[in-house]
Amino acid sequence: MRRERVIRLGTRPSRLAKIQATLVADLLRVRSGRVVDLVEVSTPGDASSAPITEFSTVGVFVSSLRTALLRGEIDVAVHSYKDLPTAPAAGLMIAAVPVREDPRDVLVARNGRNLLQLAPGSRVGTGSPRRTAQLNALQLGLEIVGIRGNVDTRLAAVASGAVDAVVVARAGLTRLGRLDEVTETLDPIQILPAPAQGALAVECRSDDVEVLGVLVDLDDDGARATVEAERALLAALEAGCTAPVGAMCELAEGEEGPELFLRGNVTAVDGSAAVRSSAARSPDQASELGRHLAAELLDLGAEELLGPSDATQINTAGMRSRE
Repeated sequence: MRRERVIRLGTRPSRLAKIQATLVADLLRVRSGRVVDLVEVSTPGDASSAPITEFSTVGVFVSSLRTALLRGEIDVAVHSYKDLPTAPAAGLMIAAVPVREDPRDVLVARNGRNLLQLAPGSRVGTGSPRRTAQLNALQLGLEIVGIRGNVDTRLAAVASGAVDAVVVARAGLTRLGRLDEVTETLDPIQILPAPAQGALAVECRSDDVEVLGVLVDLDDDGARATVEAERALLAALEAGCTAPVGAMCELAEGEEGPELFLRGNVTAVDGSAAVRSSAARSPDQASELGRHLAAELLDLGAEELLGPSDATQINTAGMRSRE
């Protein structure tokens, strides 16, 4: 009797990444009966404390995992979907998008304060240009402080008094079991999440038929459709994962059946200007929906609010350039 292949599942070494990888590994074990081994793979993003905007390569948190996949050192990689470049990777494919966590951002502040209770001059930590831009646009007089490190490090900065609050993804705190530290879940009208936030991407080699057949059972149609719409918007804007672009797609019941409702915005990092719009389509038109909304945002002036570095990064990744 032929022994079934052990599936080697690659993950970044951070605590959150390993928790996310373990969630996928457990699903695989239950649904396929396979043995799954976790393999840690360090990435340039894990090895540096520099602000994410200073990295010169696209996909700083995923490049090493993808290299390990292509070399056959691992069979599956688990990514935070929002970290992936929008350009496809040759020889690889996203085989599954499991059920998505709540994509919204949250505030963790000292003394249980919410956003409006923070006094002018309060120091709010974030490493995201998108969050910086949208917080500045609220004109609350907050001092936005650049901060790097994993979620535990960022929460520790609040506890120590280094900052008065931080804005992080709700999904990460849910997976870490630290949701009780949230002082406010931010309304998307105030802070629109990053495209694909809260979703996981399970990637493998496109020619690995055996692993593809195992991973297909992990795919969630709703999660895949909403992420596809959000990332189509990001790609059409030619904006990288560090650009000040927010997007949130929801699957709801419309008058004629299931419907995807997509909101998007682009905000100047200093908060001085923003464009926003929304649109809806059927679930089988997810990519079309994202491209349509991107066109609307560009017509409203989004291109002027996107930094030149974003266009440069995407163009070198092989996507079309705007004339």
